[in-house]
Amino acid sequence: MSARNASHAGSWYSATGRELDRQLEGWLNKAGQEASTGQDPFPIPGLRAIIAPHAGYSYSGPAAGFAYKTIQPELFKRVFILGPSHHVYLRGCALTKCVRYETPLGDLAIDQTVNKELQKTGEFEIMSRDTDEDEHSIEMHLPYVYKVFEDHIDEIRIVPILVGALNKASEQSYGKILAPYLDDPQNLFIVSSDFCHWGTRFDYTYYAADDNPSSVIESLAPRKGGKGKFTPSVGARKIHESIEHLDREGMRTIEKRDHGEFCQYLARTKNTICGRHPIGVLLAALEHQQQQHAEKSLRIRFVHYSQSSHVLSMLDSSVSYASAFVQQK
Repeated sequence: MSARNASHAGSWYSATGRELDRQLEGWLNKAGQEASTGQDPFPIPGLRAIIAPHAGYSYSGPAAGFAYKTIQPELFKRVFILGPSHHVYLRGCALTKCVRYETPLGDLAIDQTVNKELQKTGEFEIMSRDTDEDEHSIEMHLPYVYKVFEDHIDEIRIVPILVGALNKASEQSYGKILAPYLDDPQNLFIVSSDFCHWGTRFDYTYYAADDNPSSVIESLAPRKGGKGKFTPSVGARKIHESIEHLDREGMRTIEKRDHGEFCQYLARTKNTICGRHPIGVLLAALEHQQQQHAEKSLRIRFVHYSQSSHVLSMLDSSVSYASAFVQQK
């Protein structure tokens, strides 16, 4: 039977099971220690979903630990993983043809029953083996999933979903399809996303001079022939502070659970949140779920934010990482 290879092991994260396990254990423990004094001690009761990054573990591993530490593993039987497509263009979403995904810690079994149910909707493509193994946005969550659920790993099934370049209406359509699965308390959704990718190598150098959400967002360097400044004014906020401001505005918008407002935020700021479409599908699913069950209370809260480096000049670049949970009360 077909298995997806752990194609990024040895480069994006350790290919040695013992070393990888030690790293994951350390990040999870640190997240738990920091959260123990906060307003939401981990694990989170009523957990329905998490948002976590997918960069190389040396950059985003610690940040992801905050999302995974919210999980109470014995409550779940199935894990949906929604990751953005970085390498191929998809108009919709795609499922795997493999029956299991390999990790250096052990294999994770695909839920074939749910895969077939989703295929029957006619809205999902099937990924080629090459597309599946080239993509990192789902794979980077697999070791964490295995580690968190290791005590009953034989009972866990995963449903990887590669999310393409959806428009708002398509995000709403896929959200409606997935809402019944999100409503099942034995299902956990993992939404894979990094936040702002800043720098000339990402063709994104936008800058906000103050904290006013309606302030003009300008570019510090010309974008493909456009006009723009090369440095902030003397005494103005640092570039990395501007990046955090943009990200946190997006995070606050996500916490409102307003799909339309999140789309407006992206249109206005052009923030390079690579998992914007998986996040959009999640928000759409939550909106549909709320319409069906108005008596249920839903909450999204971000519990961690960091940057790969602090940008001080146009010679620098960075990627932002944020972790969040979705709770149903």
